[in-house]
Amino acid sequence: WSDSITLTVSYKPRPIVTVFPSWLGPGASVTLNCQVEHPSAGWMFYWYKAVPKPSDDSYSYELLPGNSSGTEQGSYMVHGQTHTAGYVCRAGRGDPVFYTDYSRPKFVWSGDSHPAASLTVSPDQGQHFTSDSVSLSCEGNSTEWRLRRFPAARRLSNCSQWGSMTDSTCNISTSLPKTAVYWCESVSGPFSNAVTITVQSADILLVSPVRPVTEGDSVTLGCKSRTGQPLSDVFFYLNHKLIQNDSRVELKISAVSKSDEGFYKCRCSGEESPQSWMAVKGEQHGIFLFPVSLIVRLVLGIILIVLLVLLCHSTQFKGEAFSPDIRWFTFYLSSSYSDTKST
Repeated sequence: WSDSITLTVSYKPRPIVTVFPSWLGPGASVTLNCQVEHPSAGWMFYWYKAVPKPSDDSYSYELLPGNSSGTEQGSYMVHGQTHTAGYVCRAGRGDPVFYTDYSRPKFVWSGDSHPAASLTVSPDQGQHFTSDSVSLSCEGNSTEWRLRRFPAARRLSNCSQWGSMTDSTCNISTSLPKTAVYWCESVSGPFSNAVTITVQSADILLVSPVRPVTEGDSVTLGCKSRTGQPLSDVFFYLNHKLIQNDSRVELKISAVSKSDEGFYKCRCSGEESPQSWMAVKGEQHGIFLFPVSLIVRLVLGIILIVLLVLLCHSTQFKGEAFSPDIRWFTFYLSSSYSDTKST
């Protein structure tokens, strides 16, 4: 007999994770799918959220709730996701378990900003000419930010590779035409809103909001030439359909509705801009705040009740009869509430 040997297989397949939708809408759930090369039976799938590492440009991975033992299905539903996030999967099978490598992160983006993390663009528009000066700033509950870009070439990169970072602001290079999604990341909190920026070499561009607009708000879209010369007879299109073709050089929407959402572009003197998506979000309803005037009156009423009770006890202690009529106080409270409702 020959001597026995131990054979170790070091190759780990790398699965591919996909997300749907890529951009979050109101109340949308995110579906994750994990695919293993040469799929076969017996795989269990594990799902993770990408968390930026403070030491470098990579991520650590936090297991998503409810799948510590893995799932037999190669799909996983994330509910309640409202902000930009990155997801990762891997698979395992056998006893002891043989794990694949982690997939590369896949991101789901949200255009809505929030106080903890927000990305702003200057100038505040989605399209820019090559050679324009464009800066992106990260704001929120962090002192250390990294600004990410995900272009059509699918290679995730940082500001240092295509711009210059000063504090929390990145001045991006616009020497080459490119369309990409940008967002801010920090270790201490959530990711920021994401924006799509198109740097293009055409002679005209569409001036449109880079972030979602709110239903009911007014919005103005324009067309701009590279030379800065005034334009006339500008045509505007929504989802490739002509919607304005008169002498006006701007497209004004007095009260935006969900039907105004879509891809816009402009055309003038035979030149056509790239198209940009204008997102429309639902009307924001403020949190109900109890009226200050009613709170003040209720507090005063409680103080008066306490004083009346003390006075009653005091007179009874002295042997005097006291029968306060509190009908005026009931009227005071009811009238206070009615006044508040009417306002």
